[in-house]
Amino acid sequence: MIYDASLDELLQKVWDGQRINAAEAKRLYALPLEELGALADRRRQLAKAKDFNGRGNEIVTFNIDRNINYTNVCNVYCKFCAFYRVEKDDDSYVLTLTELDKKIEETVALGGNQMLMQGGHHPKLTKQWYLDLLSHVKNKFPQFNIHGFSPSEFIHFRDVFNEPLEKIIGDFKAAGLGSIPGGGGEILVDRVRQRIAPLKAMSDDWLAVMDVAHQLGLYSSATMMFGHVETVEERIEHLERLRAQQDISLNRKKENPQMGNFTAFIAWTFQAEHTKLRAPTVGAHEYLRMQALSRIYLDNFANVQSSWVTQGLEIGQVALKYGANDLGSIMIEENVVSQAGTTFRMTVGDMQRLIKDLGYEPHQRDNWYQLVN
Repeated sequence: MIYDASLDELLQKVWDGQRINAAEAKRLYALPLEELGALADRRRQLAKAKDFNGRGNEIVTFNIDRNINYTNVCNVYCKFCAFYRVEKDDDSYVLTLTELDKKIEETVALGGNQMLMQGGHHPKLTKQWYLDLLSHVKNKFPQFNIHGFSPSEFIHFRDVFNEPLEKIIGDFKAAGLGSIPGGGGEILVDRVRQRIAPLKAMSDDWLAVMDVAHQLGLYSSATMMFGHVETVEERIEHLERLRAQQDISLNRKKENPQMGNFTAFIAWTFQAEHTKLRAPTVGAHEYLRMQALSRIYLDNFANVQSSWVTQGLEIGQVALKYGANDLGSIMIEENVVSQAGTTFRMTVGDMQRLIKDLGYEPHQRDNWYQLVN
């Protein structure tokens, strides 16, 4: 084997916590998985060292929330989605407020503090319908966070309501919206998006929603759904675009602490069953590799969340040694991934056991990564 001084320099650069570029990320991607994982674990330690009064590296967090899909009616027909229906389908639905209240009450009874609320791009629901829903929940459950509406939904709202994003997101926030999930990120490269979801928001639109939301003081998460038609280079481009947006948001936040930013990054692999997208899926090895690379590349993200929902409990636990510091939610309800054939389940006891078995302290958190109790 020929000694490569430049690789040693790159590994030291990563170990020291310095920023890497796309070409360097491609080199790291080719490392043995265990070596890449060790580097990601080091970057997790650097990112969390000052959190929770200096105990960030002893603590792994989790959340108790419920994934509520207010409608499955959608007119963008994503090839990777097995969840959507059209209005004429017998199993299409729009939740009533009574049904929504019941789901929230069940979540609160289990110690939950928020709902992750997303839905299809329903062509007929009005803006007032959404505002009434938000106001209803906020008035009835004032301490319950509404983590709702992905960027692609807001682009749909912009086009249907014929209003600018600033107006729509501002009105939703005033009605009770607390934060925005990073759903619909897929791969932030338009070549890929044109192939898997040509009617959905393109990359610039997705990022524009997050930029406006952060300026309006809302926090959001960021995601990546990979392992379908994209290349490794396009995955890295996705990470670059997220990192660049986070730089913008954090720089603004220095001037005005009331502004928001990305709280966390979550990656998962494409789940193929019952979908129209014909693409070879990838397994746990590739998932851990990309999560590790993401932790290293996204040097301005404090939190990386393990995706046990798609990978299973054991790989979800292993991911905590590959850059993740959070095990996500127990996911009281999940409808989208399960429609594509993946149905893992987790209890609070499972969460605590998986975290303790690795020598960490399990702590429940809220959406802003503050510890509960």
